[in-house]
Amino acid sequence: MSADCDLCEAAIISTRYFEDETCWIADCEICLVPMVVWRVHSPAPPEDVKQTLQESLGRVADRVLGEGNWSLDDHMRNIPDHYHAHARRPYFRSRG
Repeated sequence: MSADCDLCEAAIISTRYFEDETCWIADCEICLVPMVVWRVHSPAPPEDVKQTLQESLGRVADRVLGEGNWSLDDHMRNIPDHYHAHARRPYFRSRG
């Protein structure tokens, strides 16, 4: 945990869909789409953990955005040192 990391803080400032000991899922305050956040302050979860995080996000995204109506985006643009991934709507264009 990092004292100056917004994702570590895990403040509830938008709709919170899910949380457990591994992650939390809420609407991203910038993008307003579901986002999964690993509770460990690291950009690189082990593959099994990453798969679990993405599956959890998938269940929420299917419910919120509609099954098959989203894509996974785990390019960490604004907070590159803490793993998180977004469920993007089909019209989202990555700018790097």
